[in-house]
Amino acid sequence: MFDSVARRARVGVFGYFGLCGMTIGIWAASLPALADRLDLTAGRTGTALLLISLSALVSMQAAGRMADRWSSRRLTWVAGPLHALLLLGPAFAGSYSALLVGAVVFGLGFGLLEVGMNAHAVEVEVRYDRPIMSAFHGLWSLGGAVAGLVTAAAMRGGLGVQALLVGTALVMAVLFLLPARLLLPGPAARETSEASPEAARSGRGRIPKVIVLLGVVMLAGAICEGGAMDWAAMHARRVLHVSADLAPLSYTVYSVAMTTMRFLGDRLRGRLGGGRTLRLAGTVAATGYALVLLAPSAGGAALGCAWAGWVLVGIGLATVVPVGFSSAGADSASAGRTIALLTSFGYGGLLAGPAVIGHLAEATSLRTALVLPGVLAVFVALAGPPAIRVLAARRAPAPETATLEKAS
Repeated sequence: MFDSVARRARVGVFGYFGLCGMTIGIWAASLPALADRLDLTAGRTGTALLLISLSALVSMQAAGRMADRWSSRRLTWVAGPLHALLLLGPAFAGSYSALLVGAVVFGLGFGLLEVGMNAHAVEVEVRYDRPIMSAFHGLWSLGGAVAGLVTAAAMRGGLGVQALLVGTALVMAVLFLLPARLLLPGPAARETSEASPEAARSGRGRIPKVIVLLGVVMLAGAICEGGAMDWAAMHARRVLHVSADLAPLSYTVYSVAMTTMRFLGDRLRGRLGGGRTLRLAGTVAATGYALVLLAPSAGGAALGCAWAGWVLVGIGLATVVPVGFSSAGADSASAGRTIALLTSFGYGGLLAGPAVIGHLAEATSLRTALVLPGVLAVFVALAGPPAIRVLAARRAPAPETATLEKAS
C-alpha cells in the first residue's frame, strides 16, 4: 500500500508534467507570431523546430546518465526551472541566427526534463505498486491544451509574443519550484552505487535487448501518433475534400480521445496488465487507421467515418508510451539510461513519422501513405506483449526465492 510520501510525490510529478505541457504548449502556440516578428519563412521555422528536436535527442542521452548518477529527483529539480528559463533564448532572439542558437539551447533543456520527470514518475509508480503512469501523460496533454487557450487570450488582449514568452519563462521557472518539494526523498542511485564497482559498470554498460525491442515498439507507436497529429487535418482537407473550417476538427477529435484515454489508461492496465494493454492498444489503433483509409469510400458519411477512425487511433495510442516507460523503467538498475533510450525512440518517431508519411504521400498519395501507420499499429499489437512478458519474467523472483517467501 502506498504511503503519504508516495502520495505527495505523485502530486509533485503531476505538477511537473502539467507545467512542462504548458511551457511547450505556449511555445508552440506562439510560434506563428514569433515567425511573423522575425519575418521567417516556413523553411526557416521548420529548421528551428528541427534543431530543438535534435538537441533534445542529444541531451536525453546525457540526462539518462545524470539520472543514474545523481538520481532522477535531483535531475528533475534542476531541469524544471532550467527548461523554463531557457525559453528566454527564443524570446529575446532578434534575428534568425540568434533564434537558431536559442532553439538549440531550449531543446537541450527540454530533453533533460523529459528524461528526469519520466524516470521519477517510474520510481513513484513502483512505490505506489499500481499503474499511475498514464495519467501523468494525460496531464501533459491537458497542459498543452490549456496553454493554447492562454496564448490565444494573451494575443487577443494585445500582449506581444516577446512579452508572452518572457513572462512564461519567468513564471514557469518559479512554478516548477513548487512541486519540486514533493518529490520522493533520497536518490535511488544509492542502491547502484553501493553495489560492487564491477556490477555498477556492468549495469551502466549494457541495456538488455528486450528494452531495445520495446523501444522499437514505442518508435512504431510514435510514428502512428505523428501521422495522426500532423496528417489528420490534411487528410480531411485533401482526401475527403471537406471545408477549411471543418478539416482541423479531425485533429481535435483525435487529441480529445487520446487525452481522455490517458486519464483512464491506468485503470485499464491495472485490469489487463501491460502486455494485454499493448495488444489492445495496437489493435484499436489499427482499426482506427482502417476506418480512416475506408472513409473516402463511405460517401456522405466519409467525414464521420474518418472521425470515428481518428477517435480509435487516439484511444489506442494513448497507452503505448506510458506502458513502455512503466514496464522498462522499473526493470533496470540503470533506469535513467533506459528511460532516455525509450524517450529517444519515441521522440524520434514523432519527429521522423510525419516526414516519412509526407514523402510517401508525395510519391504515391496521402491515402496510400497512411497505410504505413496502420501496419505499424499492428506491429505494436504483435511485438509489444512478448516484450512485456520478458520484462515481467526478469523481475519475477526465482522459484526457490518465491518458495522461501511463501514459507516465511
